[in-house]
Formats: sequence, C-alpha cells, structure tokens
Amino acid sequence: MCMKYEIPQMLKQGSGAIVNTSSVAGLTALSNIPAYVASKHGVTGLTKAGALEYAKAGIRVNAVCPGTILTPFVEWRINGDPKTEARLKGAQLVERMGTPEEVANAVLWLCSEEASFVIGHAMIVDGGMALKIAFG
Repeated sequence: MCMKYEIPQMLKQGSGAIVNTSSVAGLTALSNIPAYVASKHGVTGLTKAGALEYAKAGIRVNAVCPGTILTPFVEWRINGDPKTEARLKGAQLVERMGTPEEVANAVLWLCSEEASFVIGHAMIVDGGMALKIAFG
C-alpha cells in the first residue's frame, strides 16, 4: 500500500528511495509459517518488480530482510521462557537477536546517496540466519 502512494509523489519530484520490509523468510523458507513466508516472498518480488519499473524515473526500490529482531512482538513470544529465547538467539550465526536500530541503519543507508547505485536489492540484515538455514 505504501508504494501505491509513494511512487506518484516520487514521479512528480523526479526521484526517491523506497525501502520495503521483507524478511529472511522472503528469501528462503521457514517451517510452520507458510502464509508469512509467502507474504514476505511477495514483498521481495514486489520490490524487484518496482525497481525494474521505476529505476529510469529516478526511483530506487530496495528491501531489508531482517532475521529475528528483538521487538515487543518477539518479547511477547519469548514470554520470559529461557528456552524460547535461546532458540531464537540460536537461529542467527551470531547467537543473538538483532536490534531495531540495526535494521534502521540498513534502511537509512539504502535511502542515502551512498547507496545510489543499489537498486532492486533485498538486503539481508539477519546476523547470518539465512546462511545458517542454507548451510547449517
């Protein structure tokens, strides 16, 4: 929905940067959450399609693909259970959850002029989670 309103404004101004939020699940598969995986693959695909359509108009479209980030929702899922917390931390190669600030820093970079040549990229911000899924 955001792109529906962002793109017309960016076309008027002649440039812009959009960063969608996908997930490591938008690049791989995770068990027991098929609808989430499908929706995040959709975000990744929409990001790439948007990049193809609007790059020549000066609009860069990218996405961030976080792993497990310590948000209020994740804290709710942990619910004080050390086993759940250990499992979530252990999903990343760095054996900790990421912070919202780490994802925000990636978004800020993708929006900056330093990323002016980055278009259609699904940037993994996951502490190595995708690698762990792929290679154990």
